[in-house]
Amino acid sequence: MNAAPKMTDSKPLLSVQDLRVHFPFSRGSLFRPQHGVIRAVDGLSFDIVAGETLALVGESGCGKSTTARAIINLVHPTSGHVYLNGTDITGLSDADMMEHRRTVQMVFQDPFASLNPRMTVGSIIGEPLAIHKLAAGRDRKLEVLRLMETVGLNPRFLNRYPHEFSGGQRQRIGIARALAVQPRLILCDEPVSALDVSIQAQIVNLLMDLQQKFGLSYLFIAHDLSVVRHISTRVGVMYLGRLVEIGDAADVYGHPIHPYTQALLSAVPVPDPQAESHRERIKLEGEVPTPDREHPGCSFADRCWLAQEKCTVERPVHATSSLIDENKPSHTGACWERAAPQQ
Repeated sequence: MNAAPKMTDSKPLLSVQDLRVHFPFSRGSLFRPQHGVIRAVDGLSFDIVAGETLALVGESGCGKSTTARAIINLVHPTSGHVYLNGTDITGLSDADMMEHRRTVQMVFQDPFASLNPRMTVGSIIGEPLAIHKLAAGRDRKLEVLRLMETVGLNPRFLNRYPHEFSGGQRQRIGIARALAVQPRLILCDEPVSALDVSIQAQIVNLLMDLQQKFGLSYLFIAHDLSVVRHISTRVGVMYLGRLVEIGDAADVYGHPIHPYTQALLSAVPVPDPQAESHRERIKLEGEVPTPDREHPGCSFADRCWLAQEKCTVERPVHATSSLIDENKPSHTGACWERAAPQQ
């Protein structure tokens, strides 16, 4: 198992171990069919402890959202394990998963598509309370009103429908719905990417305030590293279904190990015009690989300027880097050239 080491001695709230999600496909003609698998998630391992935010970043299609959906069994893993509070919830039926869904909830990328247009805001937020039998009648209405105030929505909007709200307000509705069952962990799947830049900061600040107030943990999925920097405790970088680097946010941003992380960070704009003009950007060359092709070595090898023969034939394991002055065991990368396993 290509596992990243645990980041803390604390017992993890969520532990993902060697998770794989493969989707079989068929293409070609009737007489010459071709069969294969899309390796959406390909051996992912990480932990999340209580009260922290692990940001999962990477390009679109690298497997971030599939990972979140596999954690809560919206997609069934091909192999590997997901532990929630020490209990293996991998592949549980919907009925068996019900009790665990109070612990982990999800906020989706598109706030409009994730809300039932035929239901009022009060019904949407109150639905989890009804499903889990947490409140009924007047008590449920009072709880819904409290949740609306908690996320910054006017309680007078209780009987309005999703189309009557802005994108930011709809995302607040989604957050209130997730909070209804008092979860310990919320999976945030690109929660601000569909919003205007002016609204993104408001939602990020709301999530941070809620974390402080309720002691929440987040798996925060995003492709915008400038957004991630403000909310994350740790950052994991994904490429083609694999975790190529993970560590404390300050370490990953300040001293990236993996070449792919370096390339991503070089594309993040810098507010200082003078610094931006002198900054070297890393332009990735080579053909972008597809997840339907098996990669025995490093999945980034075809585009990496440091790649050697070993990189194409042997999958790198997570290790610290001797190239960084402050060698921290909690900060690891999967790269034969920049990080080597301890002998």
